[in-house]
Amino acid sequence: MTTELYTSTVTGIGADAPGMFEAGVIILFGEPVPPALADVSVVHAHTGELARDIEPGDVIAIGPAEYRVEQIGEQASGNMRELGHLVLYVDAGEQKLLPGAVHVTGPAPAPQTGARITVRAGG
Repeated sequence: MTTELYTSTVTGIGADAPGMFEAGVIILFGEPVPPALADVSVVHAHTGELARDIEPGDVIAIGPAEYRVEQIGEQASGNMRELGHLVLYVDAGEQKLLPGAVHVTGPAPAPQTGARITVRAGG
């Protein structure tokens, strides 16, 4: 049985976000999104209800794409709770882990408006 830690829905995709996806970066930001980040973010209907801190082995899904958490910065779970904000680095390799970032492995399809976002406990 899979335990969902968080759910939300994508409400918008910033105009410059597709370029970020191509570079392996997905920026999630809950409504309301600051104007400085709106163009690069995947905006979602943030609820603030993250059941526990995100841990390595958990899965972040955006629509059908599933990303396995490999590493998580010490501020990332707090940012998700407060702002709905996570920066996902997909297949980041040896890139330095920033405090608010999450290194994940997985596919690289672009998120779509209306897609469901979930964080699930790893199994």
